[in-house]
Amino acid sequence: MKFAQPHFLWLLFIFPPGLLLFFWWSWRQRQKLMQLFIQSRLLPMLTVGLSPARQKLRMGCLIAAVAFLIVALARPQWGYTNEEVRQRGLDVVVALDVSKSMLATDVAPNRLARAKLAVQDLLKLARTDRLGLVGFAGSAFLQCPMTLDDTAFRRSLEELNVNSISEGGTALADAIETALAAFKEENNHKVLVLITDGEDHDSGALEAAQKAAQAGLHIFTIGVGTPEGDLLRITDTKGRTDFVRDEQGNVVKSHLNATLLQQIAGATEGGFYLPLQGTRVMETLYERGLAPLPKSEGKEKFVRRYHEQFQWPLALGIVLLALEMLWPEMKRARRSGQEARLHPGPFLQEREKRSAVLGETARVASFALLLASATALSASPASAFRDYNAGKFDSALKEYQRLFGAQKDNDDPRLHFNAGTAAYRATNYDAAMKEYSLVLAARDVKLQQAAYFNLGNTQFRLGAQAKDLDALQQSWEAAIKSFQSAVELDKQDADAAFNLAFVKNAVEQIKLMREAALQARAAADQEVKRRNYHRAREIMDSLLQQNAAAKPFEEFARKLKDIDEIAIPPQP
Repeated sequence: MKFAQPHFLWLLFIFPPGLLLFFWWSWRQRQKLMQLFIQSRLLPMLTVGLSPARQKLRMGCLIAAVAFLIVALARPQWGYTNEEVRQRGLDVVVALDVSKSMLATDVAPNRLARAKLAVQDLLKLARTDRLGLVGFAGSAFLQCPMTLDDTAFRRSLEELNVNSISEGGTALADAIETALAAFKEENNHKVLVLITDGEDHDSGALEAAQKAAQAGLHIFTIGVGTPEGDLLRITDTKGRTDFVRDEQGNVVKSHLNATLLQQIAGATEGGFYLPLQGTRVMETLYERGLAPLPKSEGKEKFVRRYHEQFQWPLALGIVLLALEMLWPEMKRARRSGQEARLHPGPFLQEREKRSAVLGETARVASFALLLASATALSASPASAFRDYNAGKFDSALKEYQRLFGAQKDNDDPRLHFNAGTAAYRATNYDAAMKEYSLVLAARDVKLQQAAYFNLGNTQFRLGAQAKDLDALQQSWEAAIKSFQSAVELDKQDADAAFNLAFVKNAVEQIKLMREAALQARAAADQEVKRRNYHRAREIMDSLLQQNAAAKPFEEFARKLKDIDEIAIPPQP
């Protein structure tokens, strides 16, 4: 496997660890804030249903999604096919000087590095042309045959350096002859781009150029360096730098031989010389020299096409992002959570399907009987059922009440159950309690159990609307008894068992609040005995602000306030 843009992989060391650190810090901060503003005994009630494991899973999905998206951005590729490509273009051989004179630094960073950058610029421009690469110094060799594979050409270019050829010097004639031999197809237009500083130690370059011109070769020369030249420096294996010296020990200075390069280019048809100065040298070469030449059609049998596989990490990243958005932090409705559990069973017909309150045969038969017995009446179970399904819970309740008035001798507990459910959905909890209470004596045990279950829910909701703590506790204790009856009738009902435990815990919290209020009142009484009225007032004020069970002590707190203001008059 390879990556088309591997530099993006560095982001994997930035964003996923950064997100992980941020989530860890925010989690700790949230826990500190919850402990600071919420009393520890109330924390379990307020966070019931929240799943830390689900929260951590969502964070993990987000971090993993970011990682997969970064991998997709790097464009992973695996697998390839060798394709035969037919394109119209030129055959271009680039001959690059790799002699030690190319280490001169009169062109930054040095001549060879600057020349390689120029070749890469040419590679970008010659997209439909076949390119070959020749390296030369004291001799020349074919580094890369003619190819349309940019990757193979670029890799061959990177491998060229001043140590690629052990024989010193600069043999321009060998470079021209080796380049000419690289052209396999005689009918194609042949182009040589010669990149060098022009120093020729073997002579014969001009004669080789004239011979190549007769074979149809177009030579374009690129001069690297300056006429003033620069002293040559080399670095040994130990990192020590020294000047290059000739056989007599003299320091060698390399100059750009622009005259020779102009003569070589002028010896071929259409050839010209360009100094490697500025940023548009290769664009000028291609526009003036290569582009006007007629293109020829050629075949390339072994072009390696890598298969893009970015879609897989991209798809995984999108799936994880969707999972992070859709995955709830609350536990499943049938397993945890106050709002997911503390609700009455659905309308009777729906309740049968989920909790088997009545068997399917009994449901069909009973409902058909109810419809048949009410066809002559203005109110009917069918119309009430339609109103309920339409969300018109008040209308459904009124329809049932009219039905009860029209059929005084018909006291079917199923109708009362349905009426109670409609009343509950309409938040008419008093009417719901009345209707559910009429079902408690039903002979059908399953229907009776469902009535106890829904009655407990109704009593819980009614208690939540109470204006004082005593009424709240009284209503919730009644709900406990209803849930206990539901559990006794059906020990397999996990909903009833959960609600029973939940409401018991809520009542215990109320008792703890009452106990804390009594303890605070006792502490205030002790301060009063010590005539420390101001401290007693502070205790009661704090109690009234934090504890709902302290409402009976409001009168005592007002008296303490009056006494405290008499003992310590407020400052003007």
